[in-house]
Amino acid sequence: MSREKQWVKRRYGAIASQEKQPCCGDADPCCTGSQSAAEQIGYSPEDLAALPEGVDLSLGCGNPLALATISPGDTVLDLGSGAGFDAFLAAARVGPTGRVIGVDLTPEMIEQARANAQKAGCANVEFRLGDIEALPVADASVDLVISNCVLNLVPDKPKAFREIVRVLKPGGRIAIADIVLDGPLPDALKGDSDAYCSCISGAISRADYLAAIEAAGFDDIQVASAADASKLLAGDCCSAGITASDLEGVVTSLRVTGRKPSP
Repeated sequence: MSREKQWVKRRYGAIASQEKQPCCGDADPCCTGSQSAAEQIGYSPEDLAALPEGVDLSLGCGNPLALATISPGDTVLDLGSGAGFDAFLAAARVGPTGRVIGVDLTPEMIEQARANAQKAGCANVEFRLGDIEALPVADASVDLVISNCVLNLVPDKPKAFREIVRVLKPGGRIAIADIVLDGPLPDALKGDSDAYCSCISGAISRADYLAAIEAAGFDDIQVASAADASKLLAGDCCSAGITASDLEGVVTSLRVTGRKPSP
């Protein structure tokens, strides 16, 4: 396992076990652990009220569900599902005839998510331990793939997008919120484990990110929004002490959609 994956497992395992707070500060966008933070990145009060108790460990930088139409009976795959925040919201939309699969690299997060599902009585959602670079999901079995500030944590992003194409049905869709770079990363953050797990140093350029989606085989790729994320990502999350001004014009919160072509 790569050192980056080891960093992620340790960091998010500690969060799931409540040994470490999910937020490095109130402005950390990789945390939706409070109502104000969740609303800040696109969730409505109605979304939050519908969530089962115990999903406040979920992490994200946007609301991918706001980008996608979900129909009853759909199968939705949530990549980096954490404690189940987006998975449970999707489960309510697919209804009893639909299905939601959450995949996460961290055993502690999977354990927490499964406990949340059991407490909430959600029979149409399941959580699988797995690697996004080798998804434990059958070929052509998913209608929609969502991901919330997670693919920046995956070392081999082109491989991850190829895996997403593999599991999607023809005509299947992606709705992704993530962090990309629109400028050079400060040298102090390169190779910094704290910055990596805080969604910064694992990010790649916007151009490379979109090129990886296209190269994987997607079409109808649309950037729904792109917003500067410097104020959200700076501060205590960076062990190197990087400030918002250091990251201004560098880190961007991107929301993107695409579709797997039909034959």
